[in-house]
Amino acid sequence: MWRFMRPMLAQFRSWVRPRTLGERGEREACRYLQRLGYIIVARTTRFRRGELDIVAVDGRTVVFVEVKTRRSTDPGDALEAVTPEKQRRLTRAALLFLKRHRLLEHSARFDVLAVTWNDPGKPPEIQHIQNAFEAADLGA
Repeated sequence: MWRFMRPMLAQFRSWVRPRTLGERGEREACRYLQRLGYIIVARTTRFRRGELDIVAVDGRTVVFVEVKTRRSTDPGDALEAVTPEKQRRLTRAALLFLKRHRLLEHSARFDVLAVTWNDPGKPPEIQHIQNAFEAADLGA
C-alpha cells in the first residue's frame, strides 16, 4: 500500500515546501495579496504560449500578477524584467484565461510583485506595482 502512496506524498511535499526561489517567491506573494484582501483563484497556470503566476480577484477586478523573485536588488528592478515580449505573452495568457472561464465582461489588470530576499534569515521585501502595464497589442 505505501508503495502507491509515495508518489502522492512526494507531490504533496512539493506543495508544502517550495523547491525553487521562484516557488518561494510566489508563495510569499500569495500571502501578501491575501493580507491585502485579494482572493487567489489560480497559481502557475500554464498555456502553450505563456504562464500566469497568480490570478487573483481584487473587488470586482481580475488581477494577473507577475511575480519576480530575487536574492538582491542588484540585477535591476522587477518592472525592467517584464519586457514588452513578456507583456505580450502575459496578455495572450490572460485573454485565454478570461475566455476559458467566461470572464471577458469583467475588468482586468496586470500587477507586478517583486519579492526580494536580501537576508535569507529575514522576511523578504515586497514591492507591489498595481496596474504595472496595459494589455499588450497582440496584432490582428
